[in-house]
Amino acid sequence: MGQDLFKGRIAVVTGAASGIGQALARDFARRGCTLAISDINADRLETLAGELRRQGVTVLAQAMDVSDREAFFAFADKVAAELGGADFVVNNAGVALVGSIDSLPIEQIEWLMGINFWGVVYGTKAFLPRMLAKKSGSIVNISSVFGLIGVPGQGAYCAAKFAVRGFTETLRQEVHGTGVHIGCVHPGGIKTNIAASARVVELPAGAESAEAIARRFEEIARTTPEQAAATIIRGIERHSPRILIGPDARVISGLSRLLPVAYTALVRKAFGGLAAGAKDKNSKTPATVRS
Repeated sequence: MGQDLFKGRIAVVTGAASGIGQALARDFARRGCTLAISDINADRLETLAGELRRQGVTVLAQAMDVSDREAFFAFADKVAAELGGADFVVNNAGVALVGSIDSLPIEQIEWLMGINFWGVVYGTKAFLPRMLAKKSGSIVNISSVFGLIGVPGQGAYCAAKFAVRGFTETLRQEVHGTGVHIGCVHPGGIKTNIAASARVVELPAGAESAEAIARRFEEIARTTPEQAAATIIRGIERHSPRILIGPDARVISGLSRLLPVAYTALVRKAFGGLAAGAKDKNSKTPATVRS
């Protein structure tokens, strides 16, 4: 397989203007794919598209909010009309939101679910029928290690990533034997800007600022976007059902299987600043929501 699997094929990547999505787009391009890429940030997306086109890659770039169902299905129709359909779809776009469940406004949870969960549903539903019709292709949905364990302060994010996992694992069973590969990705700490761009509703106890959280994430994140992209593409090559990225992901996966209930005591020690009852007189005032 290797290069021959990808040469001349069509790869679709959402959230392609930065992080794992950008690394995936470049990696697919190096392997000979035509690309259909999307991102909500039109300027950064066009910068990437221009870079790839100068290398001779055919690129369809669409500025798009993945939580917009009509826009997503229109994008899939455009990919079919202009490129002939998709062979690989990676539903990668995602956002972060920090705050205890008690502190999170419903509207903020809905915002995150619209992107992190419904964006995956729309991307799957938009491209799956044509793959089933031709009996080939791969749909890869990005969950997280926070789709394997619950973490205080990450309730909305965990909810979306657990939902992505359940949706994807069910779909895999439903399309078994059709020739369509379904993969679920669980990245650990990846050196992307997701923490820096997170919306922060409530700071964990002891955190000085949202910027301090982002700096701490940068310190502990060990895997580069390029390494993550290579792992995902290897998973597509192998038709892997579950794709773990990074040593931390493997540890957390093992922890969730070996200690499916007791792991929470360990997690509370590491992330317990937003656990119910954890706040004390030294806790910070909840931070303003920021984009």
